[in-house]
Amino acid sequence: MTKLIVGNWKMNGLKADARLRLGEIVTPVSADIDVAYSIVLCPPATLLGYVRQALDDLYICGEATISVGAQDCHAESHGAFTGDIAPRMLTDMGCTHVIVGHSERRHGHGETDAQVAAKAQAAHQAGLITIICLGETESERTAGHHFDVVSRQIKGSLPSGVTPANTVVAYEPVWAIGTGKTATADDVREMHAHIRQQCGEGMTILYGGSVKPGNAAEILSTPNVDGVLVGGASLVAADFVAIARAASGG
Repeated sequence: MTKLIVGNWKMNGLKADARLRLGEIVTPVSADIDVAYSIVLCPPATLLGYVRQALDDLYICGEATISVGAQDCHAESHGAFTGDIAPRMLTDMGCTHVIVGHSERRHGHGETDAQVAAKAQAAHQAGLITIICLGETESERTAGHHFDVVSRQIKGSLPSGVTPANTVVAYEPVWAIGTGKTATADDVREMHAHIRQQCGEGMTILYGGSVKPGNAAEILSTPNVDGVLVGGASLVAADFVAIARAASGG
């Protein structure tokens, strides 16, 4: 099965940074022959159109596909929502995917499961594939509530009409995002099995949380891990390419 490798650049990068990074990603992956991965890059909103055009200019051949995704969207199609971006605006810029429900939105902006579900539904209506993020805090895991928390998020964050064709689920334990901590292989295996049981065999399930070249192969070989959502390491082209290639055993 082809693994999905998603790079979340978060609030990082200017055009010059993006152009250099894209060149350093496109050149090696274009040369890969037996490709076992596909790539989605999620730059900040200011770079979405630029990255899509730059990829069109740079990506000439090769088996790997590189798509562009956004890091968030609004639940409404238009209106008086200063600073927000509607899903159709994202498709208009060439996006195919959008991340919703990232823990930095849930905890930093107070987004609820219901708001995440509304965004996902609006994104589906606009033809976007949603990457819906789930994950427990360290205190919730320590208290033994991690399975219950993720179950609640699945029930509340996935809107009606979810299918494997329009939705990707990303498990990101909050305590492992940007902290250098990584869930153990057993942690990942148990939680992904739990998510699989609730979301079905066809659903793509990603792991995210301090994914690096050194741990990517182990994570990607874990049962029910269909890819990874990469944060900090996606800003270093060589590291990101190494993570993607780990899906091919390289």
